Amino acid sequence: MANVLIVDDEERIRGILALLLRDHRHRVAEAASGEEALALAASFHPDLVLLDLNMPGLDGLETLRRLQASRPEADVIIMTAYGTIRSAVEAMRSGAFDYLTKPFDNDELLLLVDRALNLRRLSAEVESLRDELEARYGFTEIIGISPQMQEVFRTMAKVARVDATVLVTGESGTGKELVARAIHRKSKRSLRPFVAVNCSAIPHTLVEAEFFGHERGAFTDAHESRAGTFEQADGGTLFLDEVGDLALDAQAKLLRALQERKIVRVGGRAPREVDVRVIAATNKDLEQEVGAGRFREDLYWRLNVVQVRLPALRQRVQDLPLLIEHFLDRINRELGLKVRGLEDEAQRLLLAYPWPGNVRELENTLCRAMILCEGDLLAAVDLPGRLRDEPGEGAAPPASDLDHMALAEAVSEATERLEKRMIRSRLAAHKGNRTATAESLGISRKTLFNKMRHYGLTAADGGLEAG
Repeated sequence: MANVLIVDDEERIRGILALLLRDHRHRVAEAASGEEALALAASFHPDLVLLDLNMPGLDGLETLRRLQASRPEADVIIMTAYGTIRSAVEAMRSGAFDYLTKPFDNDELLLLVDRALNLRRLSAEVESLRDELEARYGFTEIIGISPQMQEVFRTMAKVARVDATVLVTGESGTGKELVARAIHRKSKRSLRPFVAVNCSAIPHTLVEAEFFGHERGAFTDAHESRAGTFEQADGGTLFLDEVGDLALDAQAKLLRALQERKIVRVGGRAPREVDVRVIAATNKDLEQEVGAGRFREDLYWRLNVVQVRLPALRQRVQDLPLLIEHFLDRINRELGLKVRGLEDEAQRLLLAYPWPGNVRELENTLCRAMILCEGDLLAAVDLPGRLRDEPGEGAAPPASDLDHMALAEAVSEATERLEKRMIRSRLAAHKGNRTATAESLGISRKTLFNKMRHYGLTAADGGLEAG
């Protein structure tokens, strides 16, 4: 149930809309002009405004601007005749949620109203969650309301208050470094450095120099002395990512440094005391690695004082809507995009996918889709083929095929795959309007028809048969 304000100078339309919305349990107020709408909004406090674009006196665009100034929390859906769609698009650029062309289908209207209110509710939940997490734990950079994540937050809050060594476990992409940084920020070491080391990326011969530093002349390229990561993190936190990938001899040197709290630079003699809090992370089962002889048992127990186990994204699916909303907002801000939300089918695909790459895969998928999106709502066609159980269109032919194809054949095949994908995407973006699709592709309508026939595409691939 929501407060919906209907603004239209035609009493008949207001009456139809009011009856329809009241039947769906919404509270409704009516205004016959922009001036009346502004006065009514002050007392009615609308969650959503259905605003006619063409009215005598104060027109829809100016009413929209004034509503946004006085009631910025209210979403606005523009209602307009087909011939003034350009003005409706201008209204959306000014901040309207979406627009409907008259005469409109009742089901279409209700779907749009539900979408606007659901997005509003989700945004409110995200803000409420952020406030709650800030008050309870202070971990606002990590999103999650599932029982699994609430347990993670409780453990993080406890361990942040003490100086114990922490082992963060979980699959790749679950956010282990994010957890480590959050613990550091809430610890008494927060004003000192946080130094992250990817253990799997250090060449075996350079592990000791990376951890402990080196003196000038210690080896061929050591032109000057350099502090290692233990010294760089002195007083703060040293994050050892993928610690399970360290070789056994490197594990022995790490264990000694942790036990003695002293290091010796490569090529040096004098030990240096270091005061670091270690947070280690791994996507491996270290107990299993210990049993297989690939990880030292004594180092395992040195690191595993407190364990924070991160669930896979497929194990906390109720967090998906919040994560999607969070990434939409952040990517919009960081890249200057204006993607307001998701179409229903895109939302369904995102919620149904198992996300083997976890939160990192979700973030990368949304970033790519938002960049490719040509409207202000993310459509299913913007998402990668793997989410739609489709083979990768636009991908290169298999290597076995390439071995037997001439270069011209391979280029031609790849071009056709990309061309088909672009046409299908543009048809969807323009709701099947072939004239608009041809213009956006920079080709003639006739050329578009020929290519659609060649690829077996119809306007229905984009939604409606039109133009």
